[in-house]
Amino acid sequence: MSGKLKITLTRGLSGRRESQRRVVKGLGLTRVNRSVIRQDTPEIRGMVEKVKFLLSVEETGDSI
Repeated sequence: MSGKLKITLTRGLSGRRESQRRVVKGLGLTRVNRSVIRQDTPEIRGMVEKVKFLLSVEETGDSI
């Protein structure tokens, strides 16, 4: 897990639980179809797992 993840919000947050909204905000995602690049860590992977039905995730081979 030394690479990075490109995380894209693919579905809206309307009608979602507050805890799911907080996880998405914690990942740095604000709007549908916006992407962020995050370091591939167990913490980020756990956050992605919580809301995987709202996201699209791509692994990139880039290291720091």
